[in-house]
Amino acid sequence: MLHTLTLPCLDLTQIAHSGQCFRMCPLPMPVCPSDILPFFADQGYHIISRGRILLAFQKGETFFLLCPEEELAGWLAYLDADRDYPGIIASIDPADTYLSAAAKAGAGIRILKQEPWEMIITFLISQQKTIPAIQSLVEALCRTYGHPIELSEETRTILSALSSGNSGVDFPPSPAQCAFPTPEELSRASLEDLQAMKLGYRAKYIHRICQDVLSGSLDLNALAHMEYAQAMDYLTGFYGIGKKVANCVCLFGLHHIGAFPVDTWIEKILMEHYYDKKKYRRTPKAHLLDRMVRDYFGQYGGSAGIMQQYIFYYERLLQNKIRFT
Repeated sequence: MLHTLTLPCLDLTQIAHSGQCFRMCPLPMPVCPSDILPFFADQGYHIISRGRILLAFQKGETFFLLCPEEELAGWLAYLDADRDYPGIIASIDPADTYLSAAAKAGAGIRILKQEPWEMIITFLISQQKTIPAIQSLVEALCRTYGHPIELSEETRTILSALSSGNSGVDFPPSPAQCAFPTPEELSRASLEDLQAMKLGYRAKYIHRICQDVLSGSLDLNALAHMEYAQAMDYLTGFYGIGKKVANCVCLFGLHHIGAFPVDTWIEKILMEHYYDKKKYRRTPKAHLLDRMVRDYFGQYGGSAGIMQQYIFYYERLLQNKIRFT
């Protein structure tokens, strides 16, 4: 069923390039009124999350979501549709010209509400990997170990029409119509199987975390109900999960919007735009980044993770790391 709605501060392409989601595949654009879909659209994406598929199209602030009626509420939650992003942007300190510019450039980014287990594995993979490499490895895991997703007839018809070239443009390689593998499904992979997928040292992290879930040592149900600080302490107690990965799981999986992951990109931004040698001359190096995050982004409280996404996206944009096609 096709659902039409209006949402400000939401841009599918910006979200797809923000480094938080790796199962968003662009659909051929433009989509015009035809036998395929009865509307104009500037951009569209094939999205897989929690074993479901969404075809999402955008024209300005108007969105067309193709999904069963009973799944719509879940997809709106996924898109963080109820949060006041214009108000969050308006709350930015005008004296922080860098953050103001970043928010303006990435005003269409929202924090997606994704599945925590998928985020644990995804961000274990992400360590020292480029975004295209992460996407490729995640897709390989899904194709190899995930279970097939049953498509609605409407979705199947549209994907078939788009992939056949009837849209007038080339359709990029589509993702497998497979769900992200559950812990039980992924545990079928031996350590050697995972190493053969070119996961490198991450293979042993993934293999161990699967065993932790199956044994009950890592309780995903309990994790889903933890507050941010408790979830951080819990996650960092498991093999391979450091502070950065745990923060990513908290922000993108558990939806703790105050989480602020610090990777090499964010560290570079903090040191270039926020470091004050005089102010921090007595701050131990081990605590420097945490203090800078608290000093400059703590004022945004539960929205700090949104600010993190704005500056992450903005820096990648400035460094020409994002290619719009």
